[in-house]
Amino acid sequence: MKNENEIAPINEDLNVPKYEVEEIKQKIYVIRGKQVMLESDVAKLFKYQTKDLNRNVRNNISRFPENYCFQLTEEEYNSLRSQFVTLKNYGRGQHRKYLPYVFTEQGLTMLSAVLHSDKAIRVSIGIMDAFIEMRKFLYENGQALQRISNIENKIVGIEYKMAEHEEKFEEIL
Repeated sequence: MKNENEIAPINEDLNVPKYEVEEIKQKIYVIRGKQVMLESDVAKLFKYQTKDLNRNVRNNISRFPENYCFQLTEEEYNSLRSQFVTLKNYGRGQHRKYLPYVFTEQGLTMLSAVLHSDKAIRVSIGIMDAFIEMRKFLYENGQALQRISNIENKIVGIEYKMAEHEEKFEEIL
């Protein structure tokens, strides 16, 4: 039994399970060179309807500059839909009036401040954890790709030198 004078850690109930972070990572896309999340995915995570989430953004538009939140172009949206079967192709009676918005990491942080709910805080922590893990993954794999590129360059250099030597060898013969 807990002593009523005992103080519980502040973040005890804000811990985000690993599976939720993994699920969030699946909803992060790279568009215009930025890691972003679709408004509909964000709305589901925050337990909001997309239209309500967008209304909150519009009511606080000064907090969402272009590098925090931007609207997709038709081409970007169609590219996402064709890449991922999970994005619905809206048919008769289910059309989008407007192209969707996406939020960058900074935009998601600002969104959690605008929404003012415990759920928003908890989900925001999970989203930040997911973005951090994605950056770490990209950094670690970027280093490996750089090493592979360096090895390829060395191989090309060796092949070039071998070709020169073959020519000289053939001249001697």
